[in-house]
Amino acid sequence: MNPFHRRGNYRKEGLTNQSESDIPETDMMDDWNQFLPLSPAVLHILLALSSEDRHGYGIMQEVARQSEGQYKLGPGTLYENLQKLLEQGIVKESPPRSSAEDSRRRYYRLTRFGRRLLSTEVTRLESVVRAARLHLRPHPERA
Repeated sequence: MNPFHRRGNYRKEGLTNQSESDIPETDMMDDWNQFLPLSPAVLHILLALSSEDRHGYGIMQEVARQSEGQYKLGPGTLYENLQKLLEQGIVKESPPRSSAEDSRRRYYRLTRFGRRLLSTEVTRLESVVRAARLHLRPHPERA
């Protein structure tokens, strides 16, 4: 069974009151490959949350800004993915920034595990781009 799902289910079912820092590293990192590669939607959501806590609409705006309008995240895709990320312990809810804000607005933040997962994916993508550049260089015998 995927250790990340197991972790999320423990919390959801009330089987543990462990905080994220109490969960052993081996549980958190048994198999990164179960999460990688990240889908484009998840990658963009995690990137949007990497700089600050955001509410749903703020995540959608940040995704559009970071992708220069090339990637637009709809509310259905956003909230379906956020629910999965919450269950997996990659993202968690954070308290609203001020009492003056709409109390229905939920804010999200990356967990420590989520930040490490994003970092691992960025490193993986960098190696893919490096390999692609090597293969796309003109070769004298092929030119």
